[in-house]
Amino acid sequence: MSEQASTSKGIATRYASALFGLANEQDDVLTLEQNVGILEEFIVKSVDLNRLISSPIYSRVEQQNAITEIARKLGLSSIMANTLALMAAKRRLFVMPFFLSVLNDLIADSKNEITAEVVSATSLSKSQLDKLAKRLKANFDKDVNINSSVDENLIGGMIVKVGSRMIDTTILAKLNSLQNTMKEVG
Repeated sequence: MSEQASTSKGIATRYASALFGLANEQDDVLTLEQNVGILEEFIVKSVDLNRLISSPIYSRVEQQNAITEIARKLGLSSIMANTLALMAAKRRLFVMPFFLSVLNDLIADSKNEITAEVVSATSLSKSQLDKLAKRLKANFDKDVNINSSVDENLIGGMIVKVGSRMIDTTILAKLNSLQNTMKEVG
C-alpha cells in the first residue's frame, strides 16, 4: 500500500471509529448502516460529489456547506451529517471512500459478520453460494456475506478473499504454478 493510501486509511479509520462509537452509544448502528449504504450509492452515481470530495479547488466553507446540504437532501442522521461537516472543515472529505469502507467493517464486526469477495470462472448458483457461505462460517466462526463476480479468464475454479486471507483454486493459478515449476527445472 502506498504511503498516501496508508495515511488516508489511517485518517478514515479515526473518523469512522469515532462515528461508530457515537452511533453505538446511542444504540443507532442500524441507522448508521443505512446512512453508509445511501452514501456509497450516491458516490457511485454522483460525479459532482466525487468532484467535491477530491478536488482541492473548493474552500473549506464551500465543502462544508455542500456536504451539509447533501446530507440534508439524502436524509442522513445528524451524527453522520456532523461528522461529514467536520471532515469538510478539516479538509478530509477525500478519505470518504475509505471512511465508508471502514464503517462497513466496523458495522459487520459488531454484527459478527464478515464479507467474502468471490471471483469465479462461471456464475455460482444460489446453492453453491450457500454451501460456500456455510464452509466459510465454519472456518471464521462468523456469518458470511458473499460478494460474487465472474472472471471468465480464470478458466475454472474461484478466488475467495476474506479480510487479508486469499484462497485461489483457479485453473489459471495452477497453470501459472506449473509453468513456473517447469521454468525452474529447465
